[in-house]
Amino acid sequence: MINSDLKISDLDEQAIMGAVRGGIRSGRLPETTIREDISTILEKFNLLHEGKLNNAAAVLFGRNFYYYPQCLLRLARFKGTTKDEFIDNQRVNGNIYNLLDVAMAFFFKHLSLSGKIEGLYREEELSIPYKALRESCINAFCHRAYHRPGSSVGIAIYDDRVEIENSGTFPLDMTIDKLLSGHNSEPQNLIIANVLYKSEVLESWGRGIGLMINECRRVGIPEPEFHTDGNAVWVVFHYIQNTVGQNPTVTPQLPHSNPTVPPQVEKVLTTIGSKILATKEMMELIGLKDKSNFLENYLYPAIGLDLVEPLYPENPKHPRQKYRLTEKGKGLFKQQ
Repeated sequence: MINSDLKISDLDEQAIMGAVRGGIRSGRLPETTIREDISTILEKFNLLHEGKLNNAAAVLFGRNFYYYPQCLLRLARFKGTTKDEFIDNQRVNGNIYNLLDVAMAFFFKHLSLSGKIEGLYREEELSIPYKALRESCINAFCHRAYHRPGSSVGIAIYDDRVEIENSGTFPLDMTIDKLLSGHNSEPQNLIIANVLYKSEVLESWGRGIGLMINECRRVGIPEPEFHTDGNAVWVVFHYIQNTVGQNPTVTPQLPHSNPTVPPQVEKVLTTIGSKILATKEMMELIGLKDKSNFLENYLYPAIGLDLVEPLYPENPKHPRQKYRLTEKGKGLFKQQ
């Protein structure tokens, strides 16, 4: 829907260019796109037509959500297996790219890391596979009902499961059985889905459910459950009880390495040290080019272990966002 009150200046230009870089990296956008002006890029994303933006532009790249209260993510960590007592409770407004980062950082904060030795290094993994959780969140943001002002995406972590919920329903004629048996992709919000695909957030059309199932099978936890009541859709991931939020027991990888910290996180600690660094600066110092790899395996685990903190925790995509060591992180850094 066209929104005549929405201006290009209301959008996060850095987020737009980040999406472009993702599209170029994946080969879904031509390299020349990086040199185009913002208006041209928005037109190619079908977010701008005859000089007017649509609401999908705000959902994807907005900065101010006063008029978009439904751009909301609810995050809760409950004690036990019921909603009787909160351990953590947050509500964050933001665009899809912001909220996806917030969601994944929340998982690293409240789900335990476990690992196995692969060669000289230990491969760390969340209680529920990162790719499965991320895909479920992407689906929730992509396919939810945005026309309801009071709606949102919700993440609830219990001692035995994670539930990811979004407002909305399945497409017409789509049932859970059809969903699980393989189906043609039917995005509820085609423009949003197309931008997420072009920017490499959506890996491919119609394969998300299979990816979630295969990832859970790979690590030996139950396959995810899919539910709907006509007003909302939610996914349930079960895992071994009493593993949530515990400090991982880690076998030392190399001499002098900290026995409770994965080597990738150690790298983040030594890179930041006494400095305050942006994501790009850390990647350059570590020698990484793949931002997704850096976020998944380096930065998010460091934040989840309470060793690194953002300067602007309520706005992950803040134009001046940088990271520093927490007091806990400083203590470990001094031991190295």
